[in-house]
Amino acid sequence: MTNPVAIAVSGGVDSLVAAYLLKQHHGDVIGLHFLTGYEDPSESLAAAVADRFAQMDIPIIIVDLCAAFKTHVVNYFVAAYRGGQTPNPCLVCNVRIKFGALLDAAQKHGASRLATGHYACITKDPCGRYGLKKGIDTAKDQSYFLSRLTSDQLSRACFPLGTWTKGRVRALAAEKKLFPVTRKESQDVCFIRDGNYAHFLEKEAGIPAIPGDIVTVRGDFVGRHKGLYHYTIGQRRGINCPAARAYYVIDLNPLENQLIVGHTEDLQAAGCQVADINWISGVPEKAVTALVRLRYRHTAVPATLMPMGENSAQVWFDTPQNAVTPGQAAVFYREEAVLGSGWIVSSFKDPCPGSGPR
Repeated sequence: MTNPVAIAVSGGVDSLVAAYLLKQHHGDVIGLHFLTGYEDPSESLAAAVADRFAQMDIPIIIVDLCAAFKTHVVNYFVAAYRGGQTPNPCLVCNVRIKFGALLDAAQKHGASRLATGHYACITKDPCGRYGLKKGIDTAKDQSYFLSRLTSDQLSRACFPLGTWTKGRVRALAAEKKLFPVTRKESQDVCFIRDGNYAHFLEKEAGIPAIPGDIVTVRGDFVGRHKGLYHYTIGQRRGINCPAARAYYVIDLNPLENQLIVGHTEDLQAAGCQVADINWISGVPEKAVTALVRLRYRHTAVPATLMPMGENSAQVWFDTPQNAVTPGQAAVFYREEAVLGSGWIVSSFKDPCPGSGPR
């Protein structure tokens, strides 16, 4: 008798269809619906999820991960904004919560693997090492958000939708009458229901809005900001400093509580420093070329990765890139395969020494 496969269920169409496919191919499936402590109290989502999955003969187990979610995801989010960075909590949630605490819960219930409704694929090389590659639906590919998973975590993961398109998922859901509990697409910051980051940081996290100076990249004073966490690099709206040319946020200086602004040419970076790298495919022994994605909706661009020890690297772009943002993840690809990812620490304005014209 084989062990069951667990699936993380949210009530959305993706987890419903993923669970249906698992049931068809594996048979013994259990659903895990985890609580974060930030659910809308007006919604009885857990009960509705259990009802939907009962129709597929999949039992639902409610897993309380409130404490872990606050420690690993919410506290990280708040700390990043305190430090003048722009966080990406979804990447942290996947590695610490879904394929951390929830995977542990799945194994305690006898499950051999944990599935999710992500659009990504898992590979296995001849040496038995597990890797990650893009889902076939280029518009929905979520490998960026899974790039912090280790090879060991990937060995216990399952992504049934990796070879499916969103259109095909919706068509199967309609055919099998798999009606989602919620029609909302998953969002990066699920614990901020109204999307108002500033309100959450002020009211829930207790970070005061401290006004400060707005200065140009050349140090000229041009106005006052309303609190650094209202801004992110590349932002144009909301600066409120009239000028002959539009200002963009170039940097945040939390030590001096300064907002640094400039024009479009000031946004360009020749490269960036990346730290805490998760090398899925192993640490390169020397500089390698790769495609680098600097945020989820960013088109991956050619670059050279220069390892600086085991978990950091300098990334030099073939052509300068705009709005390289500390706190976001830089994800490295070779064709469809994910080599690894790390957190952007800083950007370089000047070209790599000795590289010649770029």
